[in-house]
Amino acid sequence: MVCRAAFRQTYSRSMTERAIPILPADDLRTARKFYVDALGFRVVLEASDDGMTGLLGLERGTIRLTIDAPMAGHGRQACVSLEVESADAYYAEWRSKVEIRQPPKDEPWGARTFDVLDPFGNTIFVLQPRR
Repeated sequence: MVCRAAFRQTYSRSMTERAIPILPADDLRTARKFYVDALGFRVVLEASDDGMTGLLGLERGTIRLTIDAPMAGHGRQACVSLEVESADAYYAEWRSKVEIRQPPKDEPWGARTFDVLDPFGNTIFVLQPRR
């Protein structure tokens, strides 16, 4: 289930570039119970076909986290999401300096993204919210 309306509404505010931690998980259902039911975060994005694997974007006040229950191709060491004004601008700057597996793409859940693996297997996930 993809919550496009919630994603667009949440990210339609003025944009400030920032880093958002992405935490690995084994099951989005368990993560939702912990972060939403127990810790009081609210879901601002869910990209999952089965409710168990995929991405869960969370927010509490100005704090944002993303839960990644395992996404193919992401490094498992650590992951950070860089929320930026233009994924294409970052791609253009970085593509001659580091290996990027594929150019930015429009995601079905309403963002433009690409990712880079650092030399240690950590994922740098570049995300441009749609307005």
